[in-house]
Amino acid sequence: MKIKSALFALALGLASLTQPADAVTFRFGFQGDLKALDPYTLNETFTLGVLGNVYEGLTKRGPNLEIIPGLAEKWETPEPTRWRFHLRKGVKFHDGSDFTADDVVFSAERVRANGSDLKTRLPADAKVVKVDDHTVDFVLSSPNPILHYEWDTWYVMSKKWAEKNNSVVPQPATGQQMNYAALNANGTGPFVIAEHQAGVRTVFKPNPKWWDKPTHNFDEVIFTTISNDATRVAALLSGEVDWIDPVPLQDIPRVNANASTQVLSGPELRTIFLGFDQMRDELKGSNVKGKNPFKDARVRKAFYQAIDIEAIKSRVMRGLAAPSSIMLSPLLFARAGEFKRHPYDPEAAKKLLAEAGYPNGFEVTMNCPNDRYVNDEAICQASVAMLARIGVKVNLLSQPKAKYFAKVLATGGYDTSFFLLGWTPGSFDSWNVLANIMGCRDEKGKGGPFNLGGYCNKQIDELAKKILVENDKQKRDEMIAQAFKIHHDEAGHIPLHQQALVWGVSKKVKVVQRADNQILFHWYTKQP
Repeated sequence: MKIKSALFALALGLASLTQPADAVTFRFGFQGDLKALDPYTLNETFTLGVLGNVYEGLTKRGPNLEIIPGLAEKWETPEPTRWRFHLRKGVKFHDGSDFTADDVVFSAERVRANGSDLKTRLPADAKVVKVDDHTVDFVLSSPNPILHYEWDTWYVMSKKWAEKNNSVVPQPATGQQMNYAALNANGTGPFVIAEHQAGVRTVFKPNPKWWDKPTHNFDEVIFTTISNDATRVAALLSGEVDWIDPVPLQDIPRVNANASTQVLSGPELRTIFLGFDQMRDELKGSNVKGKNPFKDARVRKAFYQAIDIEAIKSRVMRGLAAPSSIMLSPLLFARAGEFKRHPYDPEAAKKLLAEAGYPNGFEVTMNCPNDRYVNDEAICQASVAMLARIGVKVNLLSQPKAKYFAKVLATGGYDTSFFLLGWTPGSFDSWNVLANIMGCRDEKGKGGPFNLGGYCNKQIDELAKKILVENDKQKRDEMIAQAFKIHHDEAGHIPLHQQALVWGVSKKVKVVQRADNQILFHWYTKQP
């Protein structure tokens, strides 16, 4: 451990030799890595948040998650199915080229192309029309009052740059060969990427020609992947880094007791949940042949009732989690309190398995990331032990997030039978979850693109279509409640909890901690 820490300190020390003595460098460490720089490769909060310092969308979100102007200075809806965006003039990409409507039209096509992990940012049938160099219309087939709710992470790319560097097609998360856009970046944002070692280290420099007024005071920002918990905490306590995420829950008192560091904690919007393969006729990685137990709602409910959520909260999460009864943070739906979890009851779970034809349980493989969410692997290990009590043998496959996502999002068939996943609705709206996580899909992913297990209920799909275009809040909330009730009653997934944000921060640094857990260091400052 000391060797790892020493090598890490040496790497940071060598980096600092290139800076003037009075330069302000912000160093941060995260448990996971930053692989591809292509902003359409991975729909993941950490990746999109970091790239949000380099790339920008037509809209942004402020410190309190309010929608604010970005590359579009204003917008209106001249017709119910037409949105018009007026673009900022004088904005330059990092390579010095002008930002125009052509880049918006190109980005709209690219984000919906094969290989993109962000296809749902725009309706598939939306037409994006250039009115003039600084005006773009989005023409829809039906009204959509939340069209732009997720656009703060739909980043605009340079058409000329992508064409010049053979990067018109997005870099897929499952791709083995990295294209130019995966290893290089050309945005309009407050920072440029000066160095990128995929999965290891990335160096950012301020963009001196940014169109907006900087609020940070950094001369350089250095990101380093620090997967080992002890090494990450040691780096913060010693001052080698200024910010880490997450702080291992058992180390919170230690970080707070240190004179120069503190833990910033707050509610997070992400829901952690378990999901099942409900699409294949025969379950992969199981001793059950010729059928799929997870197609039976009794089996899914048995798994649900075998999970002791209070034990996970107290023992695994050390109290820093809020058990959830639906697949959405209660902060985002006023009627969430109407729902109650299926009770923890191993005996009832055993009876359900027996009724479904599995009195002795069965065997299944579980996929789990080990560097993406707070204590993700420990949650999976606890679930494995709990399911063993009802006769289910779970073979756990834990992997770093890059390998995990490549597997569960595998081209040609979502390669997982039972899995843990976390989801933050980018729009902060229920429809996002209904469409992305619970929406019916086919074998190739058409439909709910992040519905890894293929859960499908046509009633929910029909409700989602109506919810998307409904402006009356009371009617809309009623339909949302109906959809969540259907899903809850048939145990389509097992919602676990909303984890708490647990950032370790140097007291020399002032940060903005948003509930979506995005790391936007252009808002941060550090005492020299």
